[in-house]
Amino acid sequence: MLTLADAQSRLQDLVAAARKAGADAADALYHGDRSTDVHVRLGALENVDQSEGEEIGLRVFVGRRSASVSASDLAPESLRALAERAVAMAREAPEDRFAGLAPEERLQQGKARDLDLDDGREPGPAALKERALAAEESARAVAGVTNSEGASASTGRSQIALATSHGFAGGYAASAHSIGASMLAERGEQKQRDGAWHWVRDLDHLDGAETVGQLAGERAVARLGARKLPSGTMPIVFDPRIGGSLIGHLLGAISGPSIARRTSFLLDRLGELVFDPSITILDDPHRVRGLRSRPFDGEGLPTAPRKLIDAGRLTGWLLDSASARQLDLEPTGHAARGVGGPPGVSASNVHVAPGAQSREALIGGIARGFYVTELIGQGVNGVTGDYSRGAGGFLIENGKLGHPVAEVTIAGNLKDMFARIIAADDLDFRYAVNTPTLLVEGMTVAGD
Repeated sequence: MLTLADAQSRLQDLVAAARKAGADAADALYHGDRSTDVHVRLGALENVDQSEGEEIGLRVFVGRRSASVSASDLAPESLRALAERAVAMAREAPEDRFAGLAPEERLQQGKARDLDLDDGREPGPAALKERALAAEESARAVAGVTNSEGASASTGRSQIALATSHGFAGGYAASAHSIGASMLAERGEQKQRDGAWHWVRDLDHLDGAETVGQLAGERAVARLGARKLPSGTMPIVFDPRIGGSLIGHLLGAISGPSIARRTSFLLDRLGELVFDPSITILDDPHRVRGLRSRPFDGEGLPTAPRKLIDAGRLTGWLLDSASARQLDLEPTGHAARGVGGPPGVSASNVHVAPGAQSREALIGGIARGFYVTELIGQGVNGVTGDYSRGAGGFLIENGKLGHPVAEVTIAGNLKDMFARIIAADDLDFRYAVNTPTLLVEGMTVAGD
């Protein structure tokens, strides 16, 4: 894998080759990564996977025509041929009046912000095996666990670099460490499965193997005895494990391409109350050691924290340069891209600000409801906001969790659901999208 300095130099050479071949403008992206993953099952090693790779992607513009190409052969002569091929492709492409690089005056200037994303450590297979075995042993020790789908531990490192023909060059590296386990529990004729996992940038912040394993086993056992709920309308509480999926639907609905195509259920809601006024949702690309932290976006624009929802109001869209031009707005630093094509749009580290009451108080006020820990299927219409997904979890009865629940469907419309969300105060930063426990009143449950 190239060093970041070598990657940036290679990208600048590639952009220069594209200009020499006839491109009016160009940008190039480098992505390199290596990883090791160890998987064990029933106390024995199942497999060790190690991989390493690197790719370069080039995007060129000839007038308003553009083309994107990529390659894993990074030899200088191969990259020169790649640039010539890209320019030839662009000359045959249709015109797009919104195509082009990001505005030059908006590019990030100076050294990229240090977000402490790379801890510099890559444990070897032996250490990963020991960690995975400890997790599985702890999980299998939980009474009621009868089988294992295995446990795994992994480590990896990735590097991203970007260069453009109008003056941007930058790069950063990020490490990743994870541990997880999935267990089976059995009682009589019923079998249930659940697990636990953790993923961090800094190895020192990774949950202990025994902690993850025990949680995986306890979750599987807790699901034994699951049954359906009677159909009806009731409050639904979303566990922080899956609360981020609701916010994911918001992010899709406020993405610039969705707004430009007029395919969003929030199309005409800019500046309006979309959530309860108690709800604020933030996007923070500068969180130190964040899972989606980044000092610049996929077009070389600086990133910055912002409120997506401010006291319930929708503040704006997530825009790359192309969608910004379509909407006659300015890009917001949310461009994201891989080596194989033009930029899309992506948020970074997103979280719902904690509410005023505890999880216990939030659940304690519910006479009968449903606490959801698992969602199944993708029954969400991004144009209308209609929402219908399979779900599992626990009955809430008289303010306490009751028997486990499985094989039911929860349904509503995201516009109504967003307006009714109430957040507890138990926010914990463990995922790319983090939420406290969330309550949504008045959803439909389809069961017995």
